[in-house]
Amino acid sequence: MNKSNKIKVAFLGGGINSAVGRAHKIALEMDKRYELVSGCFSRNIDINMQTAIEYGVSTKRVYDNLNELIEQEKNKIDAIIILTPTPNHKNEVIKCIKNNIAVICEKALASSSEEAFEIEEELKRNNGFLAVTYNYTGYPMLRELKNMISDGKLGKIEQVHIEMPQEGFLRLNENGDPIVPQEWRLHDEKLPVISLDLGTHTHDIISFLTLEEPVSLVAVQNSFGSFKKLVDNVMCIAHYTSNLVCNIWYSKSTLGHRNGLRVRVYGELGSAEWYQLEPENLYYNNNKGQRFILDRASTDVNIASQARYNRFKAGHPSGFIEAFSNYYSDIYDCIKLNTIKNNKYVYGVRNALEGLIMLEAINKSSENKGWINLNDK
Repeated sequence: MNKSNKIKVAFLGGGINSAVGRAHKIALEMDKRYELVSGCFSRNIDINMQTAIEYGVSTKRVYDNLNELIEQEKNKIDAIIILTPTPNHKNEVIKCIKNNIAVICEKALASSSEEAFEIEEELKRNNGFLAVTYNYTGYPMLRELKNMISDGKLGKIEQVHIEMPQEGFLRLNENGDPIVPQEWRLHDEKLPVISLDLGTHTHDIISFLTLEEPVSLVAVQNSFGSFKKLVDNVMCIAHYTSNLVCNIWYSKSTLGHRNGLRVRVYGELGSAEWYQLEPENLYYNNNKGQRFILDRASTDVNIASQARYNRFKAGHPSGFIEAFSNYYSDIYDCIKLNTIKNNKYVYGVRNALEGLIMLEAINKSSENKGWINLNDK
């Protein structure tokens, strides 16, 4: 660990032409707790160098592959942020762990539960550090909802309804042609890509809010969009511990939804709803029929009013990248302590593994047309 307060990081992937690189770059540096100092941003030499220049990284610290990056930088950086396609993650994460480098990995951590098990074993052997990024849980009002649940304001939680509809696999471009995603997203392997993209978020948010674990489920999967060999719509009913029932829907073939992430939580004393496109508002209803809209300025909030979530005053919405930055700030605290234990916001391999087991059960349920008991996995 370097002696300065800033954590020095390298990117693997995340070039200027990538889907997530720029968002990660802005988010991790927003609160001046990290410094991006090196990377292997792309396998394309030109994009690799162009990214370094645009990101303000010395071209002398840009590398052609992960092996070179580790060899030259392992004693100069505190962590590697992995932003490559999900099918690449397992080998890259394990290589970093074996070289005693802390890892921050974009979701999904791996393509299967078997891969996640391998990562977990390597972490144990090397006493390694791993955090997986789930940016939506960085939104202040979603964290406020988590606090309301833990404080018992909604009573015993009985139902969670979560949906994440998008239109990317059905919407057309200006020429009337399908919008083609990245090549790796065009191939469903053991798990449909949509589950690795969206399903992992729905699992994580339920886990984040309720601390409950999936027990059994039944699901259907469909292909409604332009790419008929790909699953692009998933519906699931799941039983969790503590008799929690969850209704889960995620899709890439629902026209009219850019990103319709919505969470509804129902307890015996009250309910609450949060919608990602209106992230500043948390809608709360009690059992007396009263309805409230809470935001960062409300006198009744305990988490969202904290200074760290108010880079500017309420009424000037915080958004996606700010939520990402909140999550990175939590990871910073974990890296300084070399553990994610006791941090209620940051998740690692255990949560990712549980999620992948659940997503595999969803896939199996759809194929078998019946209920799956996760204890049998």
